[in-house]
Amino acid sequence: MDIKHFYIESGQGDPIILLHGNGESSDYFKNQMDAFAEHYHVYAIDTRGHGKTPRGDKPFTIRQFSDDLLGFMDEHQIEKAHILGFSDGGNIAMIFAMQHPERVDRLILDGANLDPRGVKPAVQIPIEIGYRIAKRFAEKSDSAKANAEMLGLMVNDPNVAPEELAVIQSKTLVMAGTKDLIRREHTKLIAASIPEADLVFIEGDHFIAAKHPEEFNRVVLQFLDR
Repeated sequence: MDIKHFYIESGQGDPIILLHGNGESSDYFKNQMDAFAEHYHVYAIDTRGHGKTPRGDKPFTIRQFSDDLLGFMDEHQIEKAHILGFSDGGNIAMIFAMQHPERVDRLILDGANLDPRGVKPAVQIPIEIGYRIAKRFAEKSDSAKANAEMLGLMVNDPNVAPEELAVIQSKTLVMAGTKDLIRREHTKLIAASIPEADLVFIEGDHFIAAKHPEEFNRVVLQFLDR
């Protein structure tokens, strides 16, 4: 481990780990912490190079973030946890559940995607243009390099084929907003590719946990309680 994660924790009981999206931090889950902490030991962590967690020297990829999560769990002696990931955090959770099925209790994927084609073109095309521009200036400027790395996560990752999801053994809940930037058919494909996954759409855009926390928390806690 070349980094130490910044994280916030609350509550007691079975562990649940919350993974935020691209360019965000554990703050994204401020409306989940108290609600979940009534039932679980909640850890919300800042991913490598996000929030207060240092960038380190290792690759800036979803698969590296999955390795980092394993390191975090080992460091905190968490044998097995529920894992909830939003957006890129969902992609990390998905890869982690494929690589380390024995470490995941229940899996919740919110607004995840298998590849860039899962994102609506109106959102994805400007990201790809921004990535190309940032990459061109990355050698000359640290901020351009950091920007290229962040955008690169949404251009080059996670690259998972639907049939690969069949190895996921955890009981899984796949979620998205009704007006999500992830294409509805893509979210349905993820749910259909994971054995016996549940699928729920919540009224709203990509940021349902932040904007509609009561409904989001109710759906998640109901799923975990079953």
